[in-house]
Amino acid sequence: MTANDLISQVIPSLKTSDTGQTALNWMEIFRISHLPIVNNQDFLGLISDNDIYDMNKPEEAIGNHELTLLKPYVKDNQHLFEVVGLAARLKLSVVPVLDDRNHYKGVVTTSDLVQHIAGISSMDQPGGIIVLEMVERDYSLSQIAQIVESNNVKVLSMYITSPSDSIRLEVTLKVNATDLLSVIRTFERYNYDVKTWVSTNDSIDQFYSERFDLLMKYLNM
Repeated sequence: MTANDLISQVIPSLKTSDTGQTALNWMEIFRISHLPIVNNQDFLGLISDNDIYDMNKPEEAIGNHELTLLKPYVKDNQHLFEVVGLAARLKLSVVPVLDDRNHYKGVVTTSDLVQHIAGISSMDQPGGIIVLEMVERDYSLSQIAQIVESNNVKVLSMYITSPSDSIRLEVTLKVNATDLLSVIRTFERYNYDVKTWVSTNDSIDQFYSERFDLLMKYLNM
């Protein structure tokens, strides 16, 4: 999926003759904090609500003020992940999109990005989430998938996170089952550290509650 597929059909662009108040009104309507300023097809930059507040005269035309505008953009053929990366780095509510001639085509909103990411990562699908923690040398995608699938469960998506100063990984799995008990027990048999899980099924909580009760009985003997 590319930036061109994600362009919003409703977010307007500003002209330098538009007032700051007009920009603020549109930002409030569309629940964003940035808008592009465009001259014909030329992208001049992004203006933020803070830029407008700093003007002190929002009723005046934007072009009457000397502004130092950010000029971030992606090309229309760039991948969804590149759009997400730019939005995250600069904390943007919209990401401008240009074509191969650097003509303005529109913007991608971060709210649309969230919806598309949820779709491609299956986060909006029913199922459960399991988070494993391990050192890097123990990571094996094939073994993790084999453990899940050996319980007649499928991995819908997976992502890996790791602090830059750590050799440990967190592997987050989204699976197509809500009863995660058998999968978790299999991971534990293979000495995986199951850090946490999310499930609407209460059998796992019951299982670990029973384990805790047994431990307490043992300690009280």
